[in-house]
Amino acid sequence: MNSKIDSLRLPILTLTFRVVLGIVFIYASLDKIQYPADFAIAVQNYRLIPDVLTNLVAIILPWVELVCGICLFVGFFLRESASIISSLIIVFIIVLVSALIRGLDINCGCYGMETQISWGRILEDIGLLFMAAYITFFPGSQLSIDHIINKNRCAA
Repeated sequence: MNSKIDSLRLPILTLTFRVVLGIVFIYASLDKIQYPADFAIAVQNYRLIPDVLTNLVAIILPWVELVCGICLFVGFFLRESASIISSLIIVFIIVLVSALIRGLDINCGCYGMETQISWGRILEDIGLLFMAAYITFFPGSQLSIDHIINKNRCAA
């Protein structure tokens, strides 16, 4: 691999980003899982998807966040989980920008029902996207289930 790219590979940074993203997405999913009707209202307030899809999104999305958050936290399927999280964050950014441009004054549905949409929320998402993208490109971390599995495969 290119030495310039290798110089960007910092295992402690991967570990830090994994833990932060894992905690953020686990935390963000819990309220949505516990109160799916409230989250469905938050989803519908964006006025971007047909009503018939609202409940499906409100039920599936939090579980995807939870599973990917857990996988990041423990270091299992790192590249895959970080890629899914990256994709979700890109969608979240687009949805937030769309709502702000349209002048909607709504709850973002991010961390419970008290969080309003804002440009600050978009900046936060950009930071989270950077972390997820970094993990996607540099998933290696010795403190991960992936590392243990790969180490055992190589030893066999």
